[in-house]
Amino acid sequence: MIFGTHTKYRVFKDSLARRIMLGLTVFSLLLAVIVGLSLYFKSSSILHEHSLWSLLSGSSWRPFKGEFGFYPFIMGTLWVTAISIFIALPLCILTSIFLSEYAHPYIKKIVFPLIDILAGIPPVVYGVWGILVVVPFISEKLAPHFVEFSSGYSVLAGGIVLAIMIMPLIISILIEIFAAIPKELRDASLSLGATNWQTVKFVVLRKSLPGIVAAIVLAVSRAFGETIAVLMVCGNMSAVPKSVFDSGYPLPALIANNYGEMMSLPLYDSALMLAALILFVIILIFNAASRIILTRIERRFAL
Repeated sequence: MIFGTHTKYRVFKDSLARRIMLGLTVFSLLLAVIVGLSLYFKSSSILHEHSLWSLLSGSSWRPFKGEFGFYPFIMGTLWVTAISIFIALPLCILTSIFLSEYAHPYIKKIVFPLIDILAGIPPVVYGVWGILVVVPFISEKLAPHFVEFSSGYSVLAGGIVLAIMIMPLIISILIEIFAAIPKELRDASLSLGATNWQTVKFVVLRKSLPGIVAAIVLAVSRAFGETIAVLMVCGNMSAVPKSVFDSGYPLPALIANNYGEMMSLPLYDSALMLAALILFVIILIFNAASRIILTRIERRFAL
C-alpha cells in the first residue's frame, strides 16, 4: 500500500514537472509574439499614413516634413554587422582551435579569465576606446590610402568595435563545442597517421560545423542589437554608406538617439517603434533562416 502511494506520488511529481516546463516554454514563445505584436500596434499609425514599401525603400529622413525613409538605417545596420562578422569570425575560429587543441594548460589559465573580462566590459567603454583609438587610426592612417577624406566615424569603426565586443562570446561558445568532440575521434585520426592540423581540419571542424553555425547565429543576433558602442563611432548620418569609410546610422542607434525627443511631432513615436519592429523582424528572419540551414547541416552529417 505504501509502495503504491509512493509510486503515485512520483508519477504526480513527474507529471507536474512536465506541465510546468511546458508552460514555461510556451510562455517564452509567447513573449516573442507579445513583443512583436506590441511593436506592430505601436507603429500602426505610420503604416496607415505610408505604405510599408515606401518606408523601407525611402532614403529621406525628415520628421518635420513627415518623411520617414528607413533604407539608410537598414543598410547601416547590415554594413556594421557584416563587417564585424567578417573580422571576428576567422579570428575567433583560429583562436578557439589554438586554445582547445594546441595551447598549454598554463596559457589557458591566463587566457580564459581575460576572455571573461572582455565579455564583462560595458559597451560604453568599448565606445570610448573606439573614439580614442579606432576613429583616429582610420582617419589618419588607414583611410588616406583609399579615399580622399574620412572623419574616421564610419561603418568600419563600428564594425571593428563590434567585432571586438562579440569575440569573447564566439570564442567561449566555440571552445565548449570543440571540447564536446569525443577524444576517441581525435585518437583514431592520429593513429591513422594524420597530423594534428589534419585532425583539426577533417575531424574537429567537420563534427563541429553545426555548433559553429549556431555560434555565428548568436553572434550576429548580438551584433544586430548592439547600440551604445556603435552609436558612438558610426557617425550617425542618415545616408546609405558607399564604402566602409562612410558614416552610417544603424537602427539601434536611431532608436537610442531619438526616442523621448521631439515626440510631439506627428508619427515620430510611431516611426521609431517601426524601426524597432524592423530590427525585430530582421533578427527573426535571420534566426529562422539560420535554423533551417543548421537543420540541413545536421541531417547531412547524420547520414
